[in-house]
Amino acid sequence: MSDDTSEPGQHARSRRKPARAEDPAPRMVGFVLVPDFPLMAYTAAVEPLRAANTLSGCELYRWWHAAPGGGLVQASNGLGILTDVAVGARASADRVFVCAGGNPAEFDDPSLFAWLRGLARHGATLGGISGGPYLLARAGLLTGRRCTLHWEHVPAFEERYPEIEVVRSLFEIQGDRITCSGGIAALDLMLDLIGRDHGAGLAAGVSDWFLHNQIREGLSPQRMDLRQRFGVRDPRLLRVLAAMEANLEAPLPRETLAELARVSVRQLERLFHEGLGRGLHRHYLHLRLDRAHQLGRESALSRAEIAAATGFASADELSRAERRRHRQEAER
Repeated sequence: MSDDTSEPGQHARSRRKPARAEDPAPRMVGFVLVPDFPLMAYTAAVEPLRAANTLSGCELYRWWHAAPGGGLVQASNGLGILTDVAVGARASADRVFVCAGGNPAEFDDPSLFAWLRGLARHGATLGGISGGPYLLARAGLLTGRRCTLHWEHVPAFEERYPEIEVVRSLFEIQGDRITCSGGIAALDLMLDLIGRDHGAGLAAGVSDWFLHNQIREGLSPQRMDLRQRFGVRDPRLLRVLAAMEANLEAPLPRETLAELARVSVRQLERLFHEGLGRGLHRHYLHLRLDRAHQLGRESALSRAEIAAATGFASADELSRAERRRHRQEAER
Protein backbone atom coordinates (compact mmCIF):
# COMPACT_ATOMS: atom_id res chain seq x y z
CA MET A 1 0.00 0.00 0.00
CA SER A 2 1.40 3.41 -0.85
CA ASP A 3 0.37 6.99 -1.32
CA ASP A 4 0.81 9.40 -4.21
CA THR A 5 3.96 11.35 -3.28
CA SER A 6 3.61 14.22 -5.77
CA GLU A 7 1.91 16.49 -3.22
CA PRO A 8 0.54 15.96 0.28
CA GLY A 9 -3.11 15.00 0.12
CA GLN A 10 -3.24 14.85 -3.70
CA HIS A 11 -4.76 11.35 -3.61
CA ALA A 12 -7.71 12.90 -1.78
CA ARG A 13 -8.22 15.39 -4.62
CA SER A 14 -7.75 13.19 -7.66
CA ARG A 15 -11.45 12.47 -8.19
CA ARG A 16 -12.90 15.61 -6.64
CA LYS A 17 -14.89 17.96 -8.78
CA PRO A 18 -13.54 21.52 -9.18
CA ALA A 19 -13.95 23.64 -6.07
CA ARG A 20 -16.91 25.98 -5.99
CA ALA A 21 -16.75 29.42 -4.45
CA GLU A 22 -19.03 28.31 -1.64
CA ASP A 23 -17.02 25.16 -0.79
CA PRO A 24 -15.24 25.35 2.60
CA ALA A 25 -11.47 25.39 2.65
CA PRO A 26 -10.21 21.82 3.16
CA ARG A 27 -8.77 20.88 6.52
CA MET A 28 -5.29 19.40 6.40
CA VAL A 29 -4.75 16.31 8.52
CA GLY A 30 -1.33 14.81 9.15
CA PHE A 31 -0.66 11.19 10.05
CA VAL A 32 2.64 10.37 11.75
CA LEU A 33 3.06 6.63 11.43
CA VAL A 34 5.53 4.91 13.75
CA PRO A 35 7.00 1.62 12.41
CA ASP A 36 4.75 -1.35 13.29
CA PHE A 37 1.75 0.96 13.58
CA PRO A 38 -1.66 -0.79 13.71
CA LEU A 39 -3.10 -0.71 10.20
CA MET A 40 -6.71 -1.10 11.36
CA ALA A 41 -6.50 1.98 13.58
CA TYR A 42 -4.87 4.05 10.83
CA THR A 43 -7.40 2.93 8.20
CA ALA A 44 -10.31 3.62 10.55
CA ALA A 45 -8.96 7.16 10.92
CA VAL A 46 -8.19 8.05 7.30
CA GLU A 47 -11.05 6.33 5.45
CA PRO A 48 -13.82 8.47 7.02
CA LEU A 49 -12.04 11.54 5.64
CA ARG A 50 -12.10 10.07 2.14
CA ALA A 51 -15.77 9.14 2.54
CA ALA A 52 -16.63 12.63 3.76
CA ASN A 53 -15.08 14.07 0.60
CA THR A 54 -16.94 11.61 -1.60
CA LEU A 55 -20.34 12.03 0.05
CA SER A 56 -20.13 15.81 0.25
CA GLY A 57 -19.03 16.16 -3.35
CA CYS A 58 -16.23 18.54 -2.38
CA GLU A 59 -12.80 18.40 -0.84
CA LEU A 60 -13.37 18.80 2.87
CA TYR A 61 -10.14 17.09 3.94
CA ARG A 62 -6.62 16.60 2.67
CA TRP A 63 -3.98 14.52 4.41
CA TRP A 64 -0.30 13.73 4.43
CA HIS A 65 1.92 11.06 5.97
CA ALA A 66 5.20 11.24 7.82
CA ALA A 67 7.31 8.69 9.68
CA PRO A 68 10.63 8.55 11.52
CA GLY A 69 13.25 8.10 8.82
CA GLY A 70 10.78 8.84 6.02
CA GLY A 71 10.33 6.59 3.00
CA LEU A 72 8.15 3.51 3.30
CA VAL A 73 6.84 2.81 6.79
CA GLN A 74 5.49 -0.64 7.53
CA ALA A 75 2.45 -1.49 9.59
CA SER A 76 2.50 -4.36 12.06
CA ASN A 77 1.12 -6.69 9.39
CA GLY A 78 3.87 -5.80 6.88
CA LEU A 79 1.87 -3.52 4.60
CA GLY A 80 3.55 -0.21 3.84
CA ILE A 81 2.61 3.44 3.46
CA LEU A 82 4.87 5.72 1.41
CA THR A 83 5.35 8.96 3.31
CA ASP A 84 5.15 12.35 1.61
CA VAL A 85 6.30 14.73 4.37
CA ALA A 86 9.64 14.53 6.14
CA VAL A 87 9.88 14.70 9.91
CA GLY A 88 11.29 18.14 10.68
CA ALA A 89 9.94 19.77 7.54
CA ARG A 90 7.62 22.75 7.60
CA ALA A 91 4.20 21.19 7.23
CA SER A 92 0.76 22.74 7.17
CA ALA A 93 -1.76 20.91 9.32
CA ASP A 94 -4.93 21.59 11.26
CA ARG A 95 -4.69 18.23 13.05
CA VAL A 96 -1.83 15.78 13.37
CA PHE A 97 -2.34 12.23 14.61
CA VAL A 98 0.47 9.99 15.83
CA CYS A 99 -0.41 6.35 15.23
CA ALA A 100 1.71 3.78 17.06
CA GLY A 101 1.42 0.21 18.25
CA GLY A 102 3.82 -2.49 19.39
CA ASN A 103 5.74 -1.26 22.39
CA PRO A 104 5.55 2.55 22.40
CA ALA A 105 7.34 2.71 25.76
CA GLU A 106 10.58 1.77 24.02
CA PHE A 107 10.29 4.32 21.22
CA ASP A 108 12.58 7.32 21.63
CA ASP A 109 13.13 9.85 18.85
CA PRO A 110 14.01 13.36 20.13
CA SER A 111 13.83 14.84 16.63
CA LEU A 112 10.27 13.57 16.16
CA PHE A 113 9.24 14.82 19.60
CA ALA A 114 10.71 18.26 18.87
CA TRP A 115 8.87 18.38 15.52
CA LEU A 116 5.57 17.51 17.18
CA ARG A 117 6.09 20.26 19.75
CA GLY A 118 6.80 22.69 16.91
CA LEU A 119 3.60 21.69 15.10
CA ALA A 120 1.68 22.32 18.32
CA ARG A 121 3.28 25.75 18.75
CA HIS A 122 2.20 26.66 15.23
CA GLY A 123 -1.43 25.92 16.04
CA ALA A 124 -1.96 22.29 15.05
CA THR A 125 -4.19 20.14 17.21
CA LEU A 126 -2.14 17.09 18.25
CA GLY A 127 -3.67 13.65 18.55
CA GLY A 128 -2.55 10.15 19.40
CA ILE A 129 -4.11 6.88 18.28
CA SER A 130 -3.66 3.47 19.97
CA GLY A 131 -0.11 3.76 21.41
CA GLY A 132 0.28 7.26 19.96
CA PRO A 133 -0.68 9.02 23.20
CA TYR A 134 2.38 7.40 24.78
CA LEU A 135 4.56 9.30 22.30
CA LEU A 136 2.69 12.55 22.93
CA ALA A 137 3.43 12.10 26.63
CA ARG A 138 7.10 11.42 25.84
CA ALA A 139 7.14 14.69 23.89
CA GLY A 140 5.65 16.57 26.86
CA LEU A 141 2.42 17.27 25.01
CA LEU A 142 0.00 15.72 27.50
CA THR A 143 1.16 17.46 30.67
CA GLY A 144 -1.87 18.51 32.68
CA ARG A 145 -4.21 16.82 30.20
CA ARG A 146 -6.65 13.93 30.38
CA CYS A 147 -6.06 11.17 27.85
CA THR A 148 -6.92 7.68 26.77
CA LEU A 149 -4.95 5.01 24.93
CA HIS A 150 -5.31 1.32 24.10
CA TRP A 151 -6.05 -0.66 27.26
CA GLU A 152 -3.00 -2.86 26.61
CA HIS A 153 -0.70 0.15 27.10
CA VAL A 154 -2.49 1.65 30.12
CA PRO A 155 -0.67 -0.18 32.95
CA ALA A 156 2.80 0.81 31.74
CA PHE A 157 1.63 4.34 30.94
CA GLU A 158 0.16 4.86 34.40
CA GLU A 159 3.35 3.61 36.04
CA ARG A 160 5.47 5.99 33.97
CA TYR A 161 3.17 9.03 33.98
CA PRO A 162 1.21 9.00 37.25
CA GLU A 163 0.57 12.76 36.91
CA ILE A 164 -1.43 12.30 33.68
CA GLU A 165 -5.08 11.36 34.14
CA VAL A 166 -5.95 8.26 32.09
CA VAL A 167 -9.53 7.34 31.30
CA ARG A 168 -10.42 4.02 29.74
CA SER A 169 -12.67 5.51 27.09
CA LEU A 170 -12.80 5.19 23.30
CA PHE A 171 -11.49 8.69 22.70
CA GLU A 172 -10.94 12.00 24.45
CA ILE A 173 -11.19 15.44 22.86
CA GLN A 174 -9.77 18.11 25.15
CA GLY A 175 -9.17 21.38 23.36
CA ASP A 176 -6.12 21.04 21.11
CA ARG A 177 -5.32 17.49 22.25
CA ILE A 178 -7.13 14.40 21.01
CA THR A 179 -6.40 10.85 22.12
CA CYS A 180 -7.94 7.63 20.89
CA SER A 181 -7.70 4.04 22.11
CA GLY A 182 -7.24 2.71 18.59
CA GLY A 183 -8.86 -0.07 16.59
CA ILE A 184 -12.27 0.85 15.24
CA ALA A 185 -12.59 3.50 17.96
CA ALA A 186 -10.68 5.68 15.49
CA LEU A 187 -13.74 5.51 13.23
CA ASP A 188 -15.98 6.78 16.04
CA LEU A 189 -13.48 9.55 16.75
CA MET A 190 -13.41 10.70 13.15
CA LEU A 191 -17.19 10.59 12.90
CA ASP A 192 -17.34 12.87 15.94
CA LEU A 193 -14.83 15.28 14.36
CA ILE A 194 -16.64 15.25 11.01
CA GLY A 195 -19.85 16.04 12.86
CA ARG A 196 -18.19 18.97 14.63
CA ASP A 197 -16.67 20.22 11.38
CA HIS A 198 -19.56 19.72 8.95
CA GLY A 199 -22.65 18.64 10.84
CA ALA A 200 -24.26 15.50 12.20
CA GLY A 201 -25.88 14.67 8.87
CA LEU A 202 -22.57 14.12 7.11
CA ALA A 203 -21.20 12.16 10.07
CA ALA A 204 -24.25 9.90 9.96
CA GLY A 205 -23.82 9.46 6.21
CA VAL A 206 -20.18 8.43 6.61
CA SER A 207 -21.12 6.03 9.40
CA ASP A 208 -23.80 4.47 7.20
CA TRP A 209 -21.33 4.27 4.31
CA PHE A 210 -19.15 1.95 6.39
CA LEU A 211 -22.10 -0.11 7.69
CA HIS A 212 -21.42 1.33 11.14
CA ASN A 213 -24.96 1.49 12.46
CA GLN A 214 -24.20 3.11 15.80
CA ILE A 215 -21.84 6.04 16.40
CA ARG A 216 -20.33 5.47 19.82
CA GLU A 217 -19.61 8.35 22.16
CA GLY A 218 -16.08 9.02 23.34
CA LEU A 219 -16.81 7.98 26.92
CA SER A 220 -17.98 4.52 25.84
CA PRO A 221 -15.84 1.77 27.39
CA GLN A 222 -12.99 0.23 25.39
CA ARG A 223 -13.45 -3.37 26.45
CA MET A 224 -16.35 -5.77 26.58
CA ASP A 225 -17.92 -5.84 29.98
CA LEU A 226 -17.04 -8.68 32.33
CA ARG A 227 -20.27 -10.48 31.53
CA GLN A 228 -19.24 -10.84 27.89
CA ARG A 229 -15.53 -11.41 28.44
CA PHE A 230 -15.97 -14.28 30.86
CA GLY A 231 -19.40 -15.54 29.89
CA VAL A 232 -20.54 -14.93 33.47
CA ARG A 233 -24.01 -13.76 34.50
CA ASP A 234 -24.01 -14.16 38.27
CA PRO A 235 -23.96 -10.60 39.73
CA ARG A 236 -22.09 -11.82 42.81
CA LEU A 237 -19.27 -13.18 40.70
CA LEU A 238 -19.23 -10.07 38.50
CA ARG A 239 -18.77 -7.81 41.55
CA VAL A 240 -15.79 -9.86 42.68
CA LEU A 241 -14.20 -9.99 39.22
CA ALA A 242 -14.42 -6.20 38.94
CA ALA A 243 -12.82 -5.77 42.37
CA MET A 244 -10.00 -8.14 41.45
CA GLU A 245 -9.14 -6.27 38.26
CA ALA A 246 -9.14 -2.98 40.18
CA ASN A 247 -6.83 -4.30 42.92
CA LEU A 248 -3.81 -6.02 41.42
CA GLU A 249 -1.09 -4.08 43.24
CA ALA A 250 -2.57 -4.93 46.65
CA PRO A 251 -4.67 -8.08 46.18
CA LEU A 252 -7.79 -8.23 48.32
CA PRO A 253 -8.13 -11.07 50.85
CA ARG A 254 -10.59 -13.85 50.09
CA GLU A 255 -12.72 -12.75 53.02
CA THR A 256 -13.09 -9.23 51.61
CA LEU A 257 -14.04 -10.62 48.21
CA ALA A 258 -16.60 -12.92 49.82
CA GLU A 259 -18.12 -9.95 51.64
CA LEU A 260 -18.47 -8.13 48.31
CA ALA A 261 -20.34 -11.13 46.93
CA ARG A 262 -22.35 -11.46 50.17
CA VAL A 263 -21.51 -15.15 50.39
CA SER A 264 -19.12 -17.28 52.40
CA VAL A 265 -15.58 -17.93 51.20
CA ARG A 266 -16.54 -21.52 50.49
CA GLN A 267 -19.55 -20.45 48.42
CA LEU A 268 -17.39 -17.95 46.51
CA GLU A 269 -14.88 -20.67 45.66
CA ARG A 270 -17.75 -22.77 44.30
CA LEU A 271 -18.97 -19.83 42.20
CA PHE A 272 -15.52 -19.48 40.64
CA HIS A 273 -15.23 -23.16 39.81
CA GLU A 274 -18.72 -23.24 38.33
CA GLY A 275 -18.44 -19.97 36.41
CA LEU A 276 -14.79 -19.87 35.35
CA GLY A 277 -13.55 -23.41 35.73
CA ARG A 278 -10.85 -22.48 38.23
CA GLY A 279 -10.56 -21.33 41.80
CA LEU A 280 -10.52 -17.81 43.15
CA HIS A 281 -6.83 -17.80 44.05
CA ARG A 282 -5.73 -19.16 40.69
CA HIS A 283 -7.82 -16.64 38.77
CA TYR A 284 -6.48 -13.74 40.82
CA LEU A 285 -2.93 -15.00 40.33
CA HIS A 286 -3.39 -15.20 36.56
CA LEU A 287 -4.68 -11.63 36.45
CA ARG A 288 -1.58 -10.44 38.29
CA LEU A 289 0.77 -12.47 36.11
CA ASP A 290 -0.87 -11.13 32.96
CA ARG A 291 -0.38 -7.58 34.25
CA ALA A 292 3.26 -8.35 35.09
CA HIS A 293 3.77 -9.64 31.54
CA GLN A 294 2.29 -6.43 30.12
CA LEU A 295 4.52 -4.25 32.27
CA GLY A 296 7.59 -6.29 31.39
CA ARG A 297 6.87 -5.93 27.69
CA GLU A 298 5.81 -2.29 27.63
CA SER A 299 7.70 -0.49 30.37
CA ALA A 300 11.22 0.11 31.57
CA LEU A 301 10.33 -0.94 35.13
CA SER A 302 12.73 -3.28 36.90
CA ARG A 303 11.61 -6.77 37.87
CA ALA A 304 11.35 -5.64 41.48
CA GLU A 305 9.15 -2.70 40.49
CA ILE A 306 6.94 -4.95 38.37
CA ALA A 307 6.63 -7.38 41.26
CA ALA A 308 5.57 -4.57 43.60
CA ALA A 309 3.05 -3.26 41.05
CA THR A 310 1.38 -6.68 40.78
CA GLY A 311 1.24 -7.69 44.42
CA PHE A 312 4.32 -9.92 44.70
CA ALA A 313 6.71 -9.58 47.62
CA SER A 314 9.81 -9.75 45.42
CA ALA A 315 11.08 -10.35 41.90
CA ASP A 316 11.98 -13.90 42.93
CA GLU A 317 8.41 -14.60 44.04
CA LEU A 318 7.14 -13.25 40.72
CA SER A 319 9.58 -15.44 38.78
CA ARG A 320 8.55 -18.54 40.72
CA ALA A 321 4.89 -17.86 40.01
CA GLU A 322 5.63 -17.42 36.30
CA ARG A 323 7.56 -20.69 36.17
CA ARG A 324 4.73 -22.56 37.90
CA ARG A 325 2.22 -21.23 35.41
CA HIS A 326 4.44 -22.22 32.48
CA ARG A 327 4.78 -25.73 33.87
CA GLN A 328 1.03 -26.02 34.40
CA GLU A 329 0.29 -24.84 30.86
CA ALA A 330 2.86 -27.26 29.43
CA GLU A 331 1.25 -30.18 31.28
CA ARG A 332 -2.20 -29.55 29.81
